[in-house]
Amino acid sequence: MSLPRNIFSRFSEEDKALQKALKNILGFKPGYLPYYISAITHRSQSDLITTNNERLEYLGDAFIGSIVGEYLFKKYPARHEGYLTEMRSKIVSRQSLNEIALRMGLQKIVRFNKNDKMLRRSHIFGNALEALVGAIYLDVGFEKTRKFILKRMLATYIDIEELEVTEYNFKNKLYTWAQRNGKQVDFVTLSEKLEAGRKVFTVAIEVDGEPFMTASGYTKKEAGQLAAQKAMEKVEAELPDQP
Repeated sequence: MSLPRNIFSRFSEEDKALQKALKNILGFKPGYLPYYISAITHRSQSDLITTNNERLEYLGDAFIGSIVGEYLFKKYPARHEGYLTEMRSKIVSRQSLNEIALRMGLQKIVRFNKNDKMLRRSHIFGNALEALVGAIYLDVGFEKTRKFILKRMLATYIDIEELEVTEYNFKNKLYTWAQRNGKQVDFVTLSEKLEAGRKVFTVAIEVDGEPFMTASGYTKKEAGQLAAQKAMEKVEAELPDQP
C-alpha cells in the first residue's frame, strides 16, 4: 500500500489527539500517521480504496491469523490439529476481534457514518482492529506487529480457558438447540436492497415454519449469524431458571 508521505506535513489538533489515543492503544507512538488514519476510516466515510481501511483489513487479517496460529502451535505442543484450528477460529472470529476492539477503545476513534445504526451493531470495530494491525506492519515492521498481537491483544484480552467453552457460531448453537428439542430451523432471505450505496440483507429464522427472529447485515452470512444470536438470546431468556 503506497501513501504519499507529504499528506500531513503539518498536523492538526485532531491529528495530535489521534496520535495520543493511538499511543495508548498501541503501546508506542505511531510513526506515519496516514497509515493509521486509513486503518480507522470505514468505507461509509470514504469510498476511495486508498483512504478507507478495506485493504489494510486484508493485510492485518493475514498477520493475525498466522501469528495466532504460531502462538497456539507453540503453547500446546500436545494438542491435535483440530483443537488448534478451532481455537484459532475462535480467537480471530469477527465476534472475538470486535470485543477486543471495543475493550481497547477503538470505537472512540473509528471514523464511520454514525447515523447508520446498523453499522454500530456490526463488526466494524473488529475490522478496524485488523486494519490497525496492517498499519502497524507498514509503519514499524513485522517484529513490532507480532509483539502487538501477542502482548496487546492476546495476553491482555484473551482468556484461553474461557474461550475453550465459548461458542461464537450461533447458527451451530441454534441447530443444536433445535435438534435437542425436536424443532425444525430454517433461514430465509427476506430482502436484499441498497442502502447508502451498500447491499443490505434481511434474513429471517423460522422455527417449525413459524417466524421466530429477523436481522439485517451487509452479507447474508452476517445477517444469518446476527439473527441466530438474537434467537439464542431469546431461547436462553425463556429457559427456566436452574436450581
